[in-house]
Amino acid sequence: MDDKGSVLMRKYELGSLLGRGTFAKVHHAWDLKTGLNVAIKIIDKEKVLKVGMMDQIKREISVTRLVRHPNVVQIYEVMASRTKIYFVMEYVKGGELFDKVAKGKLEEDAARKIFQQLIGAVDFCHSRGVYHRDLKPENLLLDKDGNLKVSDFGLTALAESKRRDGLLHTACGTPAYASPEVISRIGYDGTKADIWSCGVILYVLLAGYLPFRDSNLMEMYRKICQADFKFPKCFSPEARRLLVKILDPDPSTRISIPGILKSSWFQKGFIECNPKITDDMEADRLNADGLFGANCEDNKTAAEVKEELEKPSNFNAFDIISLSSGFDLTGLFEDNGQKRQVRFSSRQTAKIIVSKIGDMARRVGLRVRKKDGGLLKLEGGEGGRKGALSIEAEIFELTPTLHLVEVKKSSGDTLEYLKLMKQDIRPALKDIIWTWEGDQLPPQQHQQQDQFRRV
Repeated sequence: MDDKGSVLMRKYELGSLLGRGTFAKVHHAWDLKTGLNVAIKIIDKEKVLKVGMMDQIKREISVTRLVRHPNVVQIYEVMASRTKIYFVMEYVKGGELFDKVAKGKLEEDAARKIFQQLIGAVDFCHSRGVYHRDLKPENLLLDKDGNLKVSDFGLTALAESKRRDGLLHTACGTPAYASPEVISRIGYDGTKADIWSCGVILYVLLAGYLPFRDSNLMEMYRKICQADFKFPKCFSPEARRLLVKILDPDPSTRISIPGILKSSWFQKGFIECNPKITDDMEADRLNADGLFGANCEDNKTAAEVKEELEKPSNFNAFDIISLSSGFDLTGLFEDNGQKRQVRFSSRQTAKIIVSKIGDMARRVGLRVRKKDGGLLKLEGGEGGRKGALSIEAEIFELTPTLHLVEVKKSSGDTLEYLKLMKQDIRPALKDIIWTWEGDQLPPQQHQQQDQFRRV
């Protein structure tokens, strides 16, 4: 039961809805026995299994005993029913740091206090072998007194995740806050990657917007990899010196947390927090395997199977880099009329995109075949346009509200394909296209370019 006023597991009464995501929602609740205010994150087990996020949920559960710190959101209990997983967490009343910064920059002393608490929490996590890998204002909460609480350890890496070279290799997190070595898809030190993210957050606190921002995603990546950013006039000299050392694109020379702790800017008003490591924190990590139970996929209806086949591939934002040749990231967005594959972004649902492409194909005499993972095959044939011509259109989900579509010729005459693309495909799909590769963002997006926003 997860509706307001219902009682969960005979222990918690659910209150108002605090937030909702693609796979979960969070309710305010209270313990019926102690009266303690808590937040309960309710995760749809089947949705998580379908999209392959089971490991992320397990990872988040497994580290709960390792990172008990005053500036980390605590998970009190994890429970499960046949269809749901419940995280009973510390209730943090102040909301996301993002909402505070979205209203404008903070005063330097207020920014310093938050940054001090962030570094303290991250340093403690690292001492426990935990690397967050997705530090950003949306994952930082504030309590009623304005104290920081780090949350969302779903992309955490543990020390044993390192390969033989002693580095992590999974590119994940949020691109605007990711370090150059993560974006470059090479091995990276989780400690140094988290420090970079902390630097981006500090810049955002002091400026009210991101240091690396551009309407072209690949240009933003270039700026990150070259640490190409400017300081607003309001930044103090001490803050600038510290940020230059944190946002160093070379991880081998990037400042360490001990170095940050010693800096004069950081030391002003700093109150050190030394949480005790208790016996239960040293206990074995919680085994999350049993929470998922049996896989529900055996009972799918025909409609559910059809919907899953049409579901677009989940597309890690960092995989965009691999679409370009070598490290020339701008190549992805170059407008070259002779290219045999093109890409466009759309804010429509995958279902609408599939329908529009299908209608267009039938109008020009191409047959449509749907395959797994959001792949469409558009083929000629008897009565078809240039019988040997075959085109593939693949849909990738960047976010729940943004899709990338890659269209390419798989066989047939190139000139016929280019003609078809110019005269039929682009005009027919104009209603669902947000941008074609090489095009600029819509005018309304440029008005937001200098404002802090989610990336």
